[in-house]
Amino acid sequence: MSPQRPAHRPADPHGPTRRLTTAQALVAFLARQYTERDGHRQRLISATWGIFGHGNVAGIGQALVEAGPSRGAGPGSGHRMPFLQGRSEQAMVHAAVGYARQSGRLSAHAVTTSIGPGATNLVTGAALATINRLPVLLLPGDTFAARPADPVLQQLEVPYAGDVSVNDCLRPVSRYFDRITRPEALIPAALQAMRVLADPVETGAVTLALPQDVQAEAYDWPAEFFAERDWHVRRPAPDTAELEAAVRAVRSARRPLIVAGGGVRHSAAEETLAAFTAATRIPVASTQAGKGALRHDHPADVGGIGHTGTATADELARTADLVIGVGTRFSDFTTASGTLFAHPAVRFLHLNIAAFDAHKLAALPLVADARAGLEALTAALAGRGYRVDPAYETEYTGAKEAWEERVEASFATPAPTARPTQTQVLGILDGLVTEDDILVNAAGSLPGDLHKLWRTRSRDQYHVEYGYSCMGYEIPAAIGVLLADAPHRPVWALVGDGTYLMNPTEIVTAVQEGLPLKLVILQNHGYASIGGLSEAVGSERFGTAYRHRDADGGFTGPPLPVDLAANAASLGMRVLRATTVDELRKTLSEARDAEGPTCVYVETETPDTVSGPPPAQAWWDVPVAETASRPAAVRARQEYDRQVAARRRHL
Repeated sequence: MSPQRPAHRPADPHGPTRRLTTAQALVAFLARQYTERDGHRQRLISATWGIFGHGNVAGIGQALVEAGPSRGAGPGSGHRMPFLQGRSEQAMVHAAVGYARQSGRLSAHAVTTSIGPGATNLVTGAALATINRLPVLLLPGDTFAARPADPVLQQLEVPYAGDVSVNDCLRPVSRYFDRITRPEALIPAALQAMRVLADPVETGAVTLALPQDVQAEAYDWPAEFFAERDWHVRRPAPDTAELEAAVRAVRSARRPLIVAGGGVRHSAAEETLAAFTAATRIPVASTQAGKGALRHDHPADVGGIGHTGTATADELARTADLVIGVGTRFSDFTTASGTLFAHPAVRFLHLNIAAFDAHKLAALPLVADARAGLEALTAALAGRGYRVDPAYETEYTGAKEAWEERVEASFATPAPTARPTQTQVLGILDGLVTEDDILVNAAGSLPGDLHKLWRTRSRDQYHVEYGYSCMGYEIPAAIGVLLADAPHRPVWALVGDGTYLMNPTEIVTAVQEGLPLKLVILQNHGYASIGGLSEAVGSERFGTAYRHRDADGGFTGPPLPVDLAANAASLGMRVLRATTVDELRKTLSEARDAEGPTCVYVETETPDTVSGPPPAQAWWDVPVAETASRPAAVRARQEYDRQVAARRRHL
């Protein structure tokens, strides 16, 4: 996409210039980039996260000092670049992703690191951003372009290629990558980087690798490079022929089902989806990224779909003759590894802004922005009298009521002095929050419980990163959400002990910035999610418990004496401990009202058959050993062979 041209461009191609270092020019350029959609304008790069080392301290670091929040980026510019201090490079990217998602992909953060491990620590966060189609700008330092000393500290030496550095690890996880080996090369690269960040189809991680000598090198930059630019975020309408084919498909369907994905949220299409369902009465199931597309109490909302979905949504999926995807990637969790959509004549209609996704499952493609596409589809159906059979509507609303009873049973708490299960923790929180609260989660057993059970009250309450399901995402992402939405809404980071141990470092950032992060640590002494999966596939929970070794060398001894609450307190958080249902209810309420970063720590009980979460309502393909001597693996393989027989390719 092309930006709007500045109003005044010099006629002389050799017009006014500014002498700046490459780093100073980049920061000044970034401070003048804007996105515009539906008449709303905002900064594209609103702040920069950083950890400094020899690869960026004298370049980007010095440039950020000049462009910091206390003064403008150069004489008379009035443009600033706020700086955020991180503790972990991966966590900085997670925070930037959380910010971008909460900002509707219309505003993003940059992340700068030194060379070597600082740069390679970006890879996990970059993969998460790209997989989830969320914009983040990565600015890792790089080795010398001029090679005055070779090798330099932390340089990777590749015998067959002198132009390779560790930053090349970022190529496959970036939507755009360039290495700026000359100052003037920054001009086209920076423009391409902004194009990709602002493109709703292409967006993801964008990397500009910056050799440390080039960062500090001065150049006479065209003043025009620093003019404000608006990058229009388009809403493409559907093709007329594709729209007509979509209308025919909907009108011929007797049991249609909508699968709402993250694209509904990214295009702010929630109200449009509600209007479409009001006109057609087609039920709406949601992916992890799409949960919240409709409120939990909307008549057409049937909950999560797929392996972590509700029985209501999954049974409808098994009998649907038309599956209408709206902004979803149709991952294996959504399709139950190709076993969920079982109707012999099932067809797919996929509304997606990316043609790559719109053609998945041999679908009828409707390539368009989710909101624009739904508006067109609603209008095209309006005069043709389509609405699902009332019996179908009665069927799914009744099934939804039955599932709600299972939710209530899972949330029900025992005596006030009992230790709560994980789902009971969610039930107590469910009774406390309003539509203002935001829940951030990403990995472990919590995403499954949340997808099945959580009652989403607003379009942005449910913030579960499941495209990459990255342990350690939650705390920094919650900080990003707070930075995007201002710290006036309760933002909860829900983590298990395994996730907490992966990445607690940004607690220090929350304390430093005075952000009212609400952290809930559920201590269950191990990898609960993978422990359950291990048992299901015949691996007998091997290596998944946090316990002392036993006499045989296994991990079945007493729980490790790890005090995560004390750890959080040592990082500056106020910590509230809860050991019973009654204490948990009080501490969660106290945390919600707290003005500073607050942690609630609770050791959870193993769920029983009444209060535990409902089991998976659909399969997920994790291959099981084809030959084994242990009975658990033999039984698991028999079950695997039974399940895999139901898989089909939709052609």
